[in-house]
Amino acid sequence: MIKEWWDNGATRPTLVIVGTFVLCITIFFLAWFFPIGKVTYPNDAVVIEPAAIIIAVEPEIPEHIITPDTVKAVYLTSWAAGHRKFREHLFDLVENTEINSVVIDVKDYTGRISFTVDDSYLKEFGAVENRIPDIKEFIQALHAKDVYVIGRISAFQDSFLVKNHPEWAVKTQNGDIWQDYKGVKWLDAGATPVWDYLVAIGKEAYAQGFDEINFDYIRFPSDGNMRDISYDWKAGRSRDEIMRSFFEYINLHFASTSIVTSADLFGLTTTSADDLGIGQVLEHALVNFDYVAPMVYPSHYSSGFYGISKPAQYPYEVVKNSMVRAVERAVMSTTSPSKLRPWLQDFDLGADYTPTMVRAQIQATYDSGLNSWMLWNAGSIYTKEALEPIWQDVAISTTTMDTATTSTSQAGE
Repeated sequence: MIKEWWDNGATRPTLVIVGTFVLCITIFFLAWFFPIGKVTYPNDAVVIEPAAIIIAVEPEIPEHIITPDTVKAVYLTSWAAGHRKFREHLFDLVENTEINSVVIDVKDYTGRISFTVDDSYLKEFGAVENRIPDIKEFIQALHAKDVYVIGRISAFQDSFLVKNHPEWAVKTQNGDIWQDYKGVKWLDAGATPVWDYLVAIGKEAYAQGFDEINFDYIRFPSDGNMRDISYDWKAGRSRDEIMRSFFEYINLHFASTSIVTSADLFGLTTTSADDLGIGQVLEHALVNFDYVAPMVYPSHYSSGFYGISKPAQYPYEVVKNSMVRAVERAVMSTTSPSKLRPWLQDFDLGADYTPTMVRAQIQATYDSGLNSWMLWNAGSIYTKEALEPIWQDVAISTTTMDTATTSTSQAGE
């Protein structure tokens, strides 16, 4: 083409002008259709659809929300907390229903910590699996909606730490690593180095923005081959003595801070006279934690509990009887019953749990003289129909205030 232009009398300046024009057009189209720079994506392991970043800016030093007078919470696994779909479900609940709190896994039964840590001591263990890469931003977004954020730590269930520190593990009689029927490995509850590790995780979670640290699986195993089990760290102590010492250790390291702590216990601790063979005694927890959460899932009670043949089918009765007894024991131990905050069932086991059955447990909590509760579903999906819509929650509060005003006026007459 250029030779033809030249033969037809084109001058050198003409060629320069035309060439420059073509070059400019080419650069324009390249810039228009192709992005400049490298686009990177977070590594979300097995999470199919990663969550969008909630806040684009680097978060400041985390601020914390004071524990609400009434906690109404749902639980999210760490994988769910890092996933867009589950976040949308959570935000739908907090924006449209009475839910004002959320419990998120900091460390689950696998032993993996669900976000990157700043503590050099914790980094040495290599337990981080960054399931919630934007944890600080996510918590900030929840705080912006006045959502109280609780970090759950699965304490003595921890297959990862057992693998790296077998000397801290629950063993078989011949010294092998013991595991329960699900294949989960356990840390010896008497291993004091583990206590330091758990304290460090709790303080790290608070530094990331969590408002409360919740300790779960603070007990001895109960569902494996219990005839072939041994504890190297027991040192002649009973299970309840060891667990009480652990509770006191947690209290020692957190009581002097502003960090709120809570403990999850078997539901039967509210009615049992002993430690259930797992070291848990309700009164021991009540005096060492800010809040105690008995897991009063009706499906977890055996036939005959309070004369009920199929407890899962009678959610109100199971929760009411359990929590009334818990309140009585709290009063007898000179502890405030307001420390009690039960875990309730929102999953199908023993019965298909309808919205009415979920709501019955909440009502049973109120009828026990308590005002806070948490819903558990391992799949992190909750029955919205069982929850009061936010407008009704406000209406109830307004009605209560009006009633109180009327009562005061009448009393003054």
